[in-house]
This record gives sequence, structure tokens and C-alpha cells, in this order.
Amino acid sequence: MITIASAMQQEEIKNLLENYDGGDFTYTFKQKQGIKLAFDITGDKEEAAKKAKELIKEQPWGGVLYFQVAAV
Repeated sequence: MITIASAMQQEEIKNLLENYDGGDFTYTFKQKQGIKLAFDITGDKEEAAKKAKELIKEQPWGGVLYFQVAAV
């Protein structure tokens, strides 16, 4: 599982990761707790966390977004 803490763009993050089709990981939204979004993942959780961070930063809104990604 990975968690992403972000006060803004939560729906966009959720949609981005659930619709990711890179083949190496799948992200399934599990729950929201405060500003944290939790995702079940397939594959290596550390690599999935790195990829999620990379995907968010690639978005037009992601470059200025303050967020944290953690493998749990």
C-alpha cells in the first residue's frame, strides 16, 4: 500500500493513479483519511511510490503541488 498526503488536487490524483496503464503497477484507491489517500498496489511498493510521485509531478498542476508519497 502507498499513501499520498496532499491537501489539494485529491480527485485528480485519485483519477490519475487509478487510470494509470503503464503495465508495471496498478493502483486501486482504498480510503481517504484527512488529507491522506491510501492506494492498494500491485508490484513493489517502493517502486510504485516513486512512480506515483513521478506521475503527479508530470501533470501541469503537479509541479507546484506540495505532497508526500510514502510506501506503507
